[in-house]
Amino acid sequence: MNILFLTLVKINTLQERSIYHDLMREFSSHDHNVFIVSPVERREGQKTNLKKEGNVTFLNVKTLNIQKTNLIEKGISTLTIEKLFLKAIKKYFKVKFDLVIYSTPPITFTTLIKYIKKRDGARTYLLLKDIFPQNAVDMKLMSDRSVLYKYFRKKEKELYMVSDKIGCMSEANVQFVLKHNSFIEKGKIEVNPNSIQIFPLDEDREEQRNIRSRYGIPFDRKIFIYGGNLGKPQGIDFLIETLAAKAEDKRVFFVIVGSGTEFAKIKTWFDRFQPKNAILLSAVPKSDYDLLVQSCDIGLIFLHKDFVIPNYPSRLLSYLEFAMPVLTATDIHTDIGSDVVKNKCGFAVQSGNLDEMVKAIDALADMENEMFENIRKNSRKFLEREFHVKGSYDKIMNA
Repeated sequence: MNILFLTLVKINTLQERSIYHDLMREFSSHDHNVFIVSPVERREGQKTNLKKEGNVTFLNVKTLNIQKTNLIEKGISTLTIEKLFLKAIKKYFKVKFDLVIYSTPPITFTTLIKYIKKRDGARTYLLLKDIFPQNAVDMKLMSDRSVLYKYFRKKEKELYMVSDKIGCMSEANVQFVLKHNSFIEKGKIEVNPNSIQIFPLDEDREEQRNIRSRYGIPFDRKIFIYGGNLGKPQGIDFLIETLAAKAEDKRVFFVIVGSGTEFAKIKTWFDRFQPKNAILLSAVPKSDYDLLVQSCDIGLIFLHKDFVIPNYPSRLLSYLEFAMPVLTATDIHTDIGSDVVKNKCGFAVQSGNLDEMVKAIDALADMENEMFENIRKNSRKFLEREFHVKGSYDKIMNA
């Protein structure tokens, strides 16, 4: 089959790892011809370019900046990227596609998808990773009465209608979409979670010691790590409250690594209070980051308490991959915390409830080794049972 994949995540090789790299590598391993279209942003100073890697073709289309940029440029880029992608596909790809896969964000690929669907008779599969514009309303970036909201809400509905199948990250996502979009038939939507290629767990203790030494992380404490985006959706204020509440606790140490719109806020706090049991890292090489996560003991997930949409951060998989207990601090609508608890691989608290957060940290800090190891085993089992990329591949192929 000829598979077309549209994404905002820049992909120019399958030698790297992520939920999208791994999924496309799975398609490639089944001898499909894979065509990946993704942006090369203005800041990179490159032209639209084409590259091949075996049976995979990468088309990186020159666009405006769309990730980690100001709202105005992000908005303009979101509105123009579809035309740029469609123009590039017509110019560089002279094949007919059997299947089109696309992820959100953005929700503005409808015309492009309709064109391929009509021209080639292709099936279409939406990987719903982001529910927009409701997430912008939740973060008070947009009013649900605004003209902008109504425009994007119309686009969202059109995207659902043009999709033959919709894969959601969790059951709560399925129920949310059905509740707010009564025109969608139940049979059209399914749980197709974030997934990765799973490798045997290789714990190199010497490398873990080396990476801890390199970043000044102690060996005699329980190490909690938060890795990923540091933006408004993550509820950074509660992360700061948590760090402040445990600043004098010598049993624990916090590693915060990432970037985003709220990085300056958390850096200001670090500069002012200079906590002795926490470090803040921004630019960490990918190879170092994976080792850093693996060398820590507990993975942290934060989501803003005001979310109505049920987010399901993919960083959960990084923690489960390395058999780490997980502590989630989220809104009440996501099911990521309840999934963690149900699968006995960690604790879940409501974002903003500092007392419960402190209790959960204390419980993990004081936990006996045998119980801690059982939770680690459960984490790995949860990953292998629910988040294997082959499961995602099979669902898309059987849609």
